[in-house]
Amino acid sequence: MDDVLQAIGDDSRRKILAMLREGPATAGALAEALPIARPGVSRHLRVLREAGLVDVRHDAQRRIYSLRADPLAELDDWLETYRLLWRNRLDALHTEITRGKRNER
Repeated sequence: MDDVLQAIGDDSRRKILAMLREGPATAGALAEALPIARPGVSRHLRVLREAGLVDVRHDAQRRIYSLRADPLAELDDWLETYRLLWRNRLDALHTEITRGKRNER
């Protein structure tokens, strides 16, 4: 999970993941959509691939990249415990605010 967190910590890599969410793409197509030179996009794709966030398949001379959501689902599962904590705290805050408004009347 540390590799995933490190990989998504970069804005350009998050943009690449968002583009791949729409469907598979080549490094060239991704580079055209980003303000980064193609070698930079290739380096970002390598980081994403090593973190398990993208798959690559070869089609003749082209490499086609696609999103792998499994590592993100694992991260989402880990974050769920924190979401529950915040939901409980926000629910308690809402209850206290409601009580305060009733007491003001």
